This record gives sequence, structure tokens and C-alpha cells, in this order.
Amino acid sequence: MSLPKDGLPAEQVLDEIRALRAADRPTHGGRLFAYVYDPGLDGLDELAMSAYALAAHVNGLDPTAFPSLLAMENTLVGAAATLLGGGPDTVGNVTSGGTESLMLAVKAARDGAPGVERPRMVVPVTGHAAFTKAAHYLGVALDLVPASPSTLRPAAEDVAAAIGPDTVLVACSAPAYAHGVVDPVAEIAAVASAAGVRCHVDACFGGWTLPYLRRLGVDVPPFDLSVPGVTSISVDLHKYAYTPKGVSVLLHRDAELRRPQYFAYAGWPGYTMVNPVISSTRSGGPIAAAYAVLRHIGDSGYLALASRTLEAVRSLALAVSGVEGLRLLAPLESTVVCFTADSFDVFVLADELAARGWHTQPQFAYGELPASIHLSVTASVAPRVAEFGPDLAAAAQAARAAGPVSLPSVSLDTPLPELLAALGFGAGLPDRMAPVNALLNAAPPEVREALLVDFLGHLQRPAL
Repeated sequence: MSLPKDGLPAEQVLDEIRALRAADRPTHGGRLFAYVYDPGLDGLDELAMSAYALAAHVNGLDPTAFPSLLAMENTLVGAAATLLGGGPDTVGNVTSGGTESLMLAVKAARDGAPGVERPRMVVPVTGHAAFTKAAHYLGVALDLVPASPSTLRPAAEDVAAAIGPDTVLVACSAPAYAHGVVDPVAEIAAVASAAGVRCHVDACFGGWTLPYLRRLGVDVPPFDLSVPGVTSISVDLHKYAYTPKGVSVLLHRDAELRRPQYFAYAGWPGYTMVNPVISSTRSGGPIAAAYAVLRHIGDSGYLALASRTLEAVRSLALAVSGVEGLRLLAPLESTVVCFTADSFDVFVLADELAARGWHTQPQFAYGELPASIHLSVTASVAPRVAEFGPDLAAAAQAARAAGPVSLPSVSLDTPLPELLAALGFGAGLPDRMAPVNALLNAAPPEVREALLVDFLGHLQRPAL
């Protein structure tokens, strides 16, 4: 039973969790290029978890009851504002992650324009899917702007053309997650400002590294609150600030721009609800852990981590360029290495890399862009780069010899249990994901969405 009749000994419960965790991807060691961010610093996990425990039961619902949490949150916001071009009027809040930060930026823009009956926002197609999620949840229409297949960036003139009388927000990325390139933020912010529209910069993925990369000599274009016309910006601390999940910061240029982000309600018999973020109850654990990590690493520590990451990015790109049939899709502007295979199946390549202990993130084809492999590079990768090159070459040779994957002889409307069986799903995940990825890549986006919803629903069933 999920809930035992009698409680179990503490060590037995921990052993159960350890056994379950054994099936997960490795979160440390520099061999996982997505989902987790590892600085490779000894003792950092222990510090973060100790700080987490100190504040795990503190509730951010009422900062007057727990002023410690308010002080730590303000410290995190201040650190982000200092790093990202904020001024004396900059304000912000800690959220649970990038998606919540983006949703709140959209809410602030929507509610900050109460005279617009049918609000719309303009987002490049390379913008994070969380913008689409925010549009869906908040009833804001989405106007997508194309990106150049060669530069992977939107053009400011296309953004300007998409802005209309009902536009309440223009968004851009620094960098866009898929390829790691920075949008022309200054130009986009200028056209938004000229139209009297807010401009949000999604720097959730790389906003903590770009200022340090600039200090290391990388040509990082203007992207933050120092750019005229940028009204808000978001950055995830649980990415390249290397804090535990989930901690993100949403900054606004001033308090008046932030005000519609809040939700307040007094029309019931209980306490008056006043929330700066989506959640009401918030554990102090993630905020305290983030506070401890930032204070411990410090500015010079983050510069050193960025230097190691930059070294790893450049070395990985050289390894990719040295393999016949592989091609970099994007310039090295941040902490992403994105590449494709021109003469063999990129999904088979991902499987071959996984078989050698390297866990990458395959990306499906989009428009004129081919299917690709995305590597989010962290500081912990640097000591492993010398191992990656030979393994990549061997994986490419194996993928070339194996040939393209054969799709199962089933239609996309096959009942889910039969489809999963045809794809090799048994009690768990199949050994090879290339057939699954090839099928999803071939499916139209709306069919892919439906298949993945059904698949996730299939997985998320309790054992009763």
C-alpha cells in the first residue's frame, strides 16, 4: 500500500528512495546535458540542504510572520538586479521557476492594460513554450514572429509589424533555449517602447551566465534592464546560479510595472489574500538554499565557473566539428552547443551517446531547421570533455553503420497500449529511444502533443 498501516522505520524509507533514485539519470559528474545544473563544487549540496532544512517549514505566505524569508528573498532579488542592469527603482520577486516567472510577466502586462478587452502578446517562435502556456492559462492571444533559419533570431521589423492596438507585451530571449543565441533585444525593446508596449526579456536559461561571459571577453549583446524599453526580465537561479530547484527571479523596472503582478482578495470571511506570485503558501526551503549558495559562491566564484563552462563549450564544439557528418547549428554565444547530423540519424546518435554514458537532449525538426541535439553545458562538464570527443566519434560511426531508424508499422491513431508496445515500452522505458523520437518527429505538432499527453497520463497512474 502507498500508505502503510503502520509507519516504517526512517532508514527503510530512505532505502526505498535510494532504490527508486537508482533508475534516474546522473545529476552530477558532467555527463547529463539537460534538466540539471552541476557546478562540480565539493560541499555545495550539503550547504544547500542544510540551509533548506533551516527554513523548510517557514511559510512565505505572510512576510510579517517570517521576516527572515523576506530578507533572504530581497537579497536574491537584489543580487539579480545588480547582475542584470537594474537601478534604484528595480523591484522583483522569487518564483518557483522560469515558467512561473514568465506567466507572472504576462499577467502583469495583461492586468496593466485594463482597457484592452482582448489582449495579445508578440513572441518569436524561438521563445520558450512557457509563453504559450501563459497565453493559454491567462487568455492572452499569441502572435508568433518567425526567426531566420540562418541566424535563428527574429527581426525587429517583423516584431514591429506584429504589434497591434491590443498588444500588451512583446517578449524576447537572452538566450533562446533551443540554440543558445541571444535575440536582438535592444532593437526589439525599441520597437516595443515606440508602440507603448511592455517588453519582457526571458533570460531564465542563461541570464546568470551572460554577464560573466561578457567579462570573459565574449561578445554578448545588450540584453538586460540597462537597455531602454526593457520593462522586465527573468532569470532562473536553479540553472547557472547552481541553486537547488525551484528558484527563479522576476524583475520589473519599477514598482508601478510590478503592481498588477499581485493578486489580492478580501471578499470572503478569512484573511485577506495578498500574493506576489502564483502560490500562496511557499516553503522557505528553496529560498534559503539559494541564499546560501549565492552567498557561498560569490561574484568571483561565478566568474570562475563561467570560465570553466566557456572552456567546456568551446572544447565540445571543436569535438563536434571534428566528426565527419556533424554540423553546429548555432554560434557559441552562451552555454549551449547545438548540432545536427547531415548523413545519419541524429536520434540514433543520441542513443549511441546514451549507451556510452552521455545523456543529451534530442530536439525535433521545426520548419527549415533539422532535428538536432542540444547540450546545456555546465562547469562540471569541463573535466570530462576529453572523454566526450572519442565517444562522440565512436557514436557517430555506430549511428552511420546502423542507418536510419525504421518507424513501427502502426498509425498515429493506434490505441495507446498497442502503440507503446510497438515502440518497445514494457514495464519501463525502452532501451532505445530513437524509434520513439523518429515517430514523434514525423508527427504534426498537434498530433505529437496529443500523443505525449496520453503517454504522460499513462505514466502518471498510482499503484493502488
